[in-house]
Amino acid sequence: MSTDAIQKKIVELVNLAKESGVDISKELDTLENKIQETLQSEKAWKQVELARHPDRPYSLDYINRIFTDFTELHGDRAFGDDPAMVCGLAFLENRPVTIIANQKGRTLQERVERNAGMANPEGYRKALRMAQQAEKFRRPIITFVDTVGAFPGLGAEERGIGESIARNLRDFSQLKTPIICVIIGEGGSGGALGICVGDKIYMLENAIYSVISPEGCASILLRDSSRARDAAAMLRISSSDLMTFNVINGIIKEPEGGAHTNPDAAAALIKKVLADDITELSKHTPEVLVRYRNQKIRMIGKWKEN
Repeated sequence: MSTDAIQKKIVELVNLAKESGVDISKELDTLENKIQETLQSEKAWKQVELARHPDRPYSLDYINRIFTDFTELHGDRAFGDDPAMVCGLAFLENRPVTIIANQKGRTLQERVERNAGMANPEGYRKALRMAQQAEKFRRPIITFVDTVGAFPGLGAEERGIGESIARNLRDFSQLKTPIICVIIGEGGSGGALGICVGDKIYMLENAIYSVISPEGCASILLRDSSRARDAAAMLRISSSDLMTFNVINGIIKEPEGGAHTNPDAAAALIKKVLADDITELSKHTPEVLVRYRNQKIRMIGKWKEN
């Protein structure tokens, strides 16, 4: 039921109560709660729509705007290359960095080629290979996260998608070089986590980050796939929610209306955060980086109650 319909119902009840002299305070409280739930669902779903907007900048859009001399590297040295995971070397204000990113694809043909950004095991193994190379040469690592999740196909399961993500979680947590992660669109489940372990984790203002998609949550927990809007509110997937839970370190503002309205401005905001953080993180020894990175990971989900 829409908020307008609920408000109309409240007016009808109030008028009826006045005429009959009946106390309807409990019914009014119920309707007010329903309005709040509906407003939260609408707000959460708007966030989902912005994160999935077809014109929203993808990883390569930001890479081409933020970095110079980007050179893409391919292959996991075991099975093959995964176009859903873009990895390479570039310069950020004359500082060499390693870039690891999900890429969904803009056109239909590109989305098919890149599997809509859903990486296979070879994608995560390529990412780890690049990360270990960055550690060897003391290059900072920057990851751009934008995926609904890892690819759940039969071939991916046969080649060990679960093992490849788990290995990334373990090894990224121990890498002796600065790691900055930016969730630019959708951060979905283990597919996002496989490249989202870092010293600093940021979300764009209208990005989302969740253990499952709203549609999947609605189907499994609510037993009704049409209640995806309600599931989005229940999951608490917005950048402000994740900031409240201390899962991320900060929120990067977007141009008014979303990053797709002004990709250049959005890229400039990300670039400033990256440049400042790399300068700061590079001051610390590798051992200090690893220690604080692991402390941060262990604090996620830890609560204090009075």
